[in-house]
Amino acid sequence: MKPAKEPFDGRAIAEMEQHLVVPEWTVKQKIALTCRILAGEGHESALAGQITARAELGTFWALRFGLGFDEATASSLLRVDDDLRRVEGEGMPNPSNRFHLWIYRARPDVNCIIHTHPPHVSALSMLGEELIVSHMDTSMFYEDCAFLPEWPGVPIGDEEGEIISRALGDKRAVLLAHHGQLVACSTVEEAAVMAVFFERAARLQLMARAVAPIRPVRPELAREAHDYRLKSRPVGATFHYFARRVLRNEPGCLD
Repeated sequence: MKPAKEPFDGRAIAEMEQHLVVPEWTVKQKIALTCRILAGEGHESALAGQITARAELGTFWALRFGLGFDEATASSLLRVDDDLRRVEGEGMPNPSNRFHLWIYRARPDVNCIIHTHPPHVSALSMLGEELIVSHMDTSMFYEDCAFLPEWPGVPIGDEEGEIISRALGDKRAVLLAHHGQLVACSTVEEAAVMAVFFERAARLQLMARAVAPIRPVRPELAREAHDYRLKSRPVGATFHYFARRVLRNEPGCLD
């Protein structure tokens, strides 16, 4: 008889707590790093796409409008209120951040939202297909990715915010038809990792489906992998790895 996984998992988690220590970056620094990470992963679509995170007293951090992800620094972030009025920083808020506010109101568990238009997610969104999870690397999306089948238009009003928020529901991710992807997570690190792997999942789906029908995975194994991939220490270590790649060439993004 082979031993159960639980003892090995428990030991691994304990060792992660001891050895996977990450720097004490501020939320603004994590956002700037996330922008640079996503730029490097091909999520750039000119000025389209946003990242926001909760700040204090009902306010939110957001990248100043007019900057691309590859230009983001901690000092280029604005703090805005619940109506996108600037309360700290220089420049104008991105008007497309308005639909984020609807998600924050509906989901007190969400502390960071990322929305981008990367190429493979965008291609998948044009087909009217939901994201299929059939690989361990993308198992974090198993039963945790919603689908909005109809495009409500440019998301700069309250109607689009209500529609997208309702479509997301209680999940961490949503594929937006004819639009892109959105992740809504408890930490910046988790959101960044999920955004990166959302695009990779879409790319794998398109590649695999071009060859043959995609084979499903066993639900109980997919649920186990989902929970394992989203443990906080491995997520933090993955974010730190992505951040190290950025900082080797762009240390100035931390200001």
